[in-house]
Amino acid sequence: MSALASLFPPGLTFRDPLFLLLLLVVPVAIAFRIARERKGAEALVVPTLGFVAHVRPRWRVRFRHVPFTLACLGFAGLVVALARPRVGLERTESWTEGVDIVVALDASGSMAAEDFKPKNRFHVAKAATRTFVEGRPQDRLALIAFAGRSRTIVPLTTDRAMLLERLSELKLGDQGDGTAIGMALGNSLARLRASKAKSKVVVLVTDGGNNAGEIDPDTAANVAKGLGIRVYTVGVGTAGGPVEIPVPVRDPETGRVVERRVMAEVDVDEKLLGRIAQTTGARFFRATDPAGLAQTYAEIDRLEKTEVKTTTYTRWREAFPRVAVPAAGVLAAAALLALLAFPVAPR
Repeated sequence: MSALASLFPPGLTFRDPLFLLLLLVVPVAIAFRIARERKGAEALVVPTLGFVAHVRPRWRVRFRHVPFTLACLGFAGLVVALARPRVGLERTESWTEGVDIVVALDASGSMAAEDFKPKNRFHVAKAATRTFVEGRPQDRLALIAFAGRSRTIVPLTTDRAMLLERLSELKLGDQGDGTAIGMALGNSLARLRASKAKSKVVVLVTDGGNNAGEIDPDTAANVAKGLGIRVYTVGVGTAGGPVEIPVPVRDPETGRVVERRVMAEVDVDEKLLGRIAQTTGARFFRATDPAGLAQTYAEIDRLEKTEVKTTTYTRWREAFPRVAVPAAGVLAAAALLALLAFPVAPR
């Protein structure tokens, strides 16, 4: 039955496909007619003048098979109609058990370090965050920037275009001096506390340790654990050794702000970041180059996949009238032709 059904357009199925077996009658009828004509041609013909009265016009001889052909087509059409052809109209509904994610991005001066050449840490971190955001179309995301203080740049939203625009506008130094990890966590938890999402996640990206703010990072981590919020921590920067950082300073003689490059040690507090992640049931990642940071974001994306559920509904539209009506017309035409144009001569 599937082979027969495959002869028809996609989306068309048969409610009672067993009726299609009746189509086998058509080749049997054709074979029977061919055998009958051959038998008639081989019969003994006695020359008499009686046949003159029944001589048929030449066109009748040429088109004598038309009624039979139409009858076969009409019969085949009625068989197909009996099989109840129908077209399935499918409608798919999907919904997500989404993840609410806050990305807390370190915007302190040390993120200007140029060990992620040819760009600095902050530029690479923004690029990796952009890729991460673009890969989460089903989730709500928020963006927080922090240094000596923490500020919500974008609250939880599904508006990717707006979030990415604000991300591209972020600049170093707008949040003061220092690295207030505890404040960044506290702000992130405040954004997620009222969330009804199945999963709530913070991605904390920093290159230093906590040295500012009024909130202790370990205390914030315990609060996150109580709220069921996982905090993935990412330590950014080369491991060990001084790094070159451009620092804006004011020239005392001209009063102009000029850029000076200094070598400084920026130590990532791996123990603190690891402890925060472990307390909240997440993971700590160390990204020492652009590729490592991109891989870290990809791993977080894999660990926090959105669950998408789909339900498909099928509504059937009956197509048999479109077959039955023409088939009946073809059968009627075959009968009229046989009766009027090709009457059976008495023998």
